[in-house]
Amino acid sequence: MDPSTDPALEAAVADLTLAVGQLVRRLRSVASPSALTLSQLSALARLDRQGAMTTADLARAESIKPQSMGAVLAGLEQDGLVGRRPHPTDGRQILFALTPAGAEERRRRGAAKREWLLTALAELDPADLGTLVAAIPLIKRLAES
Repeated sequence: MDPSTDPALEAAVADLTLAVGQLVRRLRSVASPSALTLSQLSALARLDRQGAMTTADLARAESIKPQSMGAVLAGLEQDGLVGRRPHPTDGRQILFALTPAGAEERRRRGAAKREWLLTALAELDPADLGTLVAAIPLIKRLAES
């Protein structure tokens, strides 16, 4: 049976897509809206997780053109959220890394998201919270498939 012909599965896909999108937008909004674009936020997150990277490596990891990543990094650098340093083995390349201000921005945004989600989950009744917690491994599996 073709999964795309199952109306119940189609409805589940639509509902899950909508719900996940709404949750992500809500988390972004509670992290206090800033002038940062989604591309800039994503670059900050990657630099935070993986450490200093070249423009080309960061562009590849984010699946965008190096020129576009250059513009993203220029804005972040202008805001003092990333800084340049020489590549340790290739003098022709520059590495970009989070500055202390960039790390603080990431920490502040993460704390705001966690605080909102903790409050929202605490307001659920125990049965709904249990259902949600039980679904987390399944959602993770979906995301990793």
